[in-house]
Amino acid sequence: MNSAYRICFVCTGNICRSPMAESVFRARVADAGLDGVVEVDSAGTAGWHEGDGADRRTAAVLEANGYEFGHRARRFRAAWFPLIDLVIALDEGHLRELRRLAPTAADAAKVRLLRAYDPSAVADLDVPDPYYGGMDGFEECLEMVEAASEGLLDAVRTAVEERAA
Repeated sequence: MNSAYRICFVCTGNICRSPMAESVFRARVADAGLDGVVEVDSAGTAGWHEGDGADRRTAAVLEANGYEFGHRARRFRAAWFPLIDLVIALDEGHLRELRRLAPTAADAAKVRLLRAYDPSAVADLDVPDPYYGGMDGFEECLEMVEAASEGLLDAVRTAVEERAA
């Protein structure tokens, strides 16, 4: 049995925010020497873009900032909850929808907001959807994802160490 710690980032269509978070966090995991111990994935609450690649603007922002990515959109399924240790929602709407989808209270407790891991984010913890805007929204999204990734990595590292103890 694979004992990897599994994380899935979730936004709406799985073409903008969640693949961006997946790429950024995968890089943080690799830099921390945790690849193979931590598996990173992403999905959407809706299936509109299933099978599509990431939005071209997401790809451009990731590439410009040195992140690797390869992505095919898919929809999050309730059946995945037992297989995932942490489900990271990109905004409050996703958080509510994922918690409703969770088969058990323990599964619902696995769902957290990404920006809750950013100590500088206090009031609004949503990562706004950049889809209908310009490149600046995608760049802002990347900044928010990067800001929260260090705190998330600390939490994941602690969880991995506790599991190994």
